[in-house]
Amino acid sequence: MTVARIEAVERPAETYEVRTIDSADLREALRQGWADFLEHRGDLLFVGIIYPAVGILAAVMALQGSLIPLFFPVAAGIGLLGPVAASGFYELARRREQGLPSDWSHFFDVVRRPSFDALTGVAGLLLVIFLAWLGVAAGLYGALIGTPPDSVAAFATQLFTTREGWALIVLGNLAGVLFSATVLTVSVVAMPMLVDKDVDARTAIHISRLAVAANKGVMLRWGVTVGVLLVLGSIPFFVGLAVVLPVLGYATWHLYTRLVAR
Repeated sequence: MTVARIEAVERPAETYEVRTIDSADLREALRQGWADFLEHRGDLLFVGIIYPAVGILAAVMALQGSLIPLFFPVAAGIGLLGPVAASGFYELARRREQGLPSDWSHFFDVVRRPSFDALTGVAGLLLVIFLAWLGVAAGLYGALIGTPPDSVAAFATQLFTTREGWALIVLGNLAGVLFSATVLTVSVVAMPMLVDKDVDARTAIHISRLAVAANKGVMLRWGVTVGVLLVLGSIPFFVGLAVVLPVLGYATWHLYTRLVAR
C-alpha cells in the first residue's frame, strides 16, 4: 500500500467538513440530475432498465403461492437497494465532473475505484437491511393474519376488509419508514463518497450520519421526495424506474457535493 493511500484511508472522519443545506439545494440537485439524464438519456435508459428488470423478476417470484404476502414488501423494499444500483451513476457523474468520457460503457468502471471493497461492504449492509425488512414484513403477516392466501384476490380481501389487514398496513408502513430512514442515513453520503474518495466504509458511513444529523428537516424532505419518485416509477411494473433511477442517482451525487466539502 502506498503512503498516499495510507494517508487517505487513515484520514480522520472529522476532517471532512459537513455543510448545512436548504430546500433550494434539493431543488437544484434534482434539476442537475434531470439535466444529466437528458444529456445521456439514450445510454442511461439502456443501463437503467436493469433495475426495473430486477424489480419485475422479484415481483413475479413474490406472486407465486405462499409468497403473495411478500409482494408489497418486495416492491417497496426494492428502493432500499437503490443506492447500490445507483453506484454506477455516481461514477458517471464523477467522470463527467472531471471532464472524462462518461457514456454507458463507463457505468461499471466503479469496480476500479480504490474504495470498491468498502463500497461492496456498504452494499452488503444494505442487502442485510433489505432482508431484515422482508423478515419483519413476513413476521407481521404471520402474527396478524397467519395462513398465506391462495390467490391475489384472497390476499386483497384479507388486507382491505379485515381489522387485522388494516393493522398490517399501518404497522408495515411504520416499519418501512424506519428501514427507509436507516438506509438514507447510512447511504446518502456514504455511497457517492466511496465512489469519489479513497476512504474506508466506517468513515463514509460516519460522514453520512453526520450529514443527515446536521440537516434533519432537509433530509426528511429528500427521503420523502425519493420515496414518492420511486413509487411513481414503479407504476406500472417498475418500468418508470428506467428514468427515475438515473435521475435520482445523478441528483444524489449533486446532493453529496453540497453536503460534504470535498
